[in-house]
Amino acid sequence: MQKNINIKNKKARFEFEIIDKYTAGIQLTGTEIKSIRLSKARITESFCEFNERGELFVINMYIEEYIYGHQFNHKPKSERRLLLNKRELKTLKKEVEAKGNAIVPLRLFINERGFAKLEIALAKGKKLHDKRETMKDRDNKKDLARIKKNFN
Repeated sequence: MQKNINIKNKKARFEFEIIDKYTAGIQLTGTEIKSIRLSKARITESFCEFNERGELFVINMYIEEYIYGHQFNHKPKSERRLLLNKRELKTLKKEVEAKGNAIVPLRLFINERGFAKLEIALAKGKKLHDKRETMKDRDNKKDLARIKKNFN
């Protein structure tokens, strides 16, 4: 029937230290969901922010215009509201304001019922030395895997 849509933000895990994860629904229009189902979306440069009414929005998420949309097409980089419980919104807002954390999207997917969901994370920015350490660990794992392959 439909293929599995799983759009990831690989940059987020390198730039940020993940503290807590949430799954949020997205308020979309008809042509936006059709483009997502065709895997025509990017979340690498996006982030989440609260407005003055306490609603959470994803900003800078790119969803390509639908090919057959005509005049009813959507704007590719508009703000889209995220749908979470009030309790989750309250805790996220408190964590962001108090400690200076950020909310970043990790992955965009379509669940088994056909709804678009965004996995977001409460994250803390990494320092330069932490990023270097991550790169060093990744290189060590590659070298170890290469040695194991040559040994067998």
